[in-house]
Amino acid sequence: MKKKYIVVGGVAGGATAAARLRRLDEAADIVLIERGRHVSFANCGLPYYAGGVIKEQDSLLVQTPERLRAMFALDVRTESEVTAVAPDRHEITVRAKDGKTVTEHYDKLLLAPGAHPLVPPIPGIQQEAIHTIRTVEDAEAVKQAAVRLGKGAQAVVVGGGFIGVEMAENLVERGLSVHLAEAAPQILLPFDADMAHLLAEEMEAHGVRLHLGNGVQEFRKQPSGVAVVLADGTELPADLVVLAIGVRPDTAFLKGSGITLDARGHIVVGEYLQTNIPDVYAVGDAVRTRDLRTQQPRALALAGPANRQGRLAADNMTGHLHAYQGVQGSSILKVFSLTAAATGDNERMLKQAGEEYRSVIVEPFSHATYYPGAERMTLKLLFSARGDVLGAQAIGRAGVDKRIDTIATLLHLHGTVEDLASLELSYAPPYSSAKDPVNIAGYVATNLLDGLTTPIKVADVPAAIERGAKLIDVRPPEVFAAGHIKGAANIPLAKLRSHLAALDKDADYIVSCEVGQTAYYAERILKQHGFRVKNLMGGYRLASHFLPTEK
Repeated sequence: MKKKYIVVGGVAGGATAAARLRRLDEAADIVLIERGRHVSFANCGLPYYAGGVIKEQDSLLVQTPERLRAMFALDVRTESEVTAVAPDRHEITVRAKDGKTVTEHYDKLLLAPGAHPLVPPIPGIQQEAIHTIRTVEDAEAVKQAAVRLGKGAQAVVVGGGFIGVEMAENLVERGLSVHLAEAAPQILLPFDADMAHLLAEEMEAHGVRLHLGNGVQEFRKQPSGVAVVLADGTELPADLVVLAIGVRPDTAFLKGSGITLDARGHIVVGEYLQTNIPDVYAVGDAVRTRDLRTQQPRALALAGPANRQGRLAADNMTGHLHAYQGVQGSSILKVFSLTAAATGDNERMLKQAGEEYRSVIVEPFSHATYYPGAERMTLKLLFSARGDVLGAQAIGRAGVDKRIDTIATLLHLHGTVEDLASLELSYAPPYSSAKDPVNIAGYVATNLLDGLTTPIKVADVPAAIERGAKLIDVRPPEVFAAGHIKGAANIPLAKLRSHLAALDKDADYIVSCEVGQTAYYAERILKQHGFRVKNLMGGYRLASHFLPTEK
């Protein structure tokens, strides 16, 4: 018997599911209902359209209703809103674009309503100069405002997540003067504070003025524009404000349906993306699934998981059962000249879960240094005391994406730091080194677990020095003279053995070099001669961003 599938919501998860349903069931009636004008668009590209990097609005349209009708014989209804779901009758209520309300019966229903921008009840937030950025129309409005205001206009971005950072960059590229206000003490919470600090410096170097740990308490209307009043009383004049505070699942229409929602409104689904109601499935930004590694409940609003969920939900709705394994949080963004990427857990998440972990930071080159164009990156690896990979973050100008994708793949397969060290990866001088950056991270991590190295984080150095630890820089004298951590003594590695007698075996030592490798050689020498010593992770290159330096 011919079945009728209804998909509520397009974009990533819903449109993917609808197309997959047709490939699996040529005879079925498939209805795709989308509240907006565009059924499938690249919402990750919206900041770049607003900033003028993407020139044509049509470039954002992944699929149009016309193409979906022609290619997949879908009944596509845009500007139509589902206002209620009655699972006991297998019915939904739809308000069509002409304002009329109709009832539709389904055999199986897929919910992909997505999320809407968070607009908190801050006084004065409903003003013409204040915009959100979630739809193509939103991006068009921000673009038109930026063009109309012109170079030198004042813009304030509220929120330091991915969209906020990308919007700040794109408004700078349009010539606007940009402030970014974030209530948290750092931007980009998927990254640890030490890594996010490097990205904050990059933003400030390009003119973005950051206000961290300083949320908005009021938007005060002005004769021209808005005054953005921060928690500490600072007033930022703005001709344009972009809200990028976050999103909430767009699931208010499900109240009273019997479909289980969590406290934040996410649709709770099982391993086959089914809700608690028979014949009702859900995918995308509106769902709460589970974490790939821990299997604990987790919601994650990313396009990649939404697409994967859409495909699997269609399979499961048609009897081709495939379990969804969970989300792991792989993400990447451009921050002016830097690329930043992350996968898995960060330190904050691990601490909140009460998990014990270890970490290392390495500063390898993107490819062989004897081939032109090699760039250093900062790569941070988090792992358990058993060696299980828990997460990773990387920042650099080249090669960051493939390193994090490699670690993400290994994380998906529940790999270890030994696996990282053992990976056989493609190598030629323009692309990598014989020891790839992920291999190097694996080597350092296994050294730590084997007791061969004792790293110390940059943040822990001041306290260690206050307790009496002595800092030794083992770089050559001419490199040391060009810049070093304040208070460090210079004993070049080549002369270290001849200076052993002058060192105090009752003291604690911290050794540093440019990035940590030469300091590791020094650490091994000192430890085998009975000294207590730690190696400064990331070396002077990383420490110079946080600690006082001198020449």
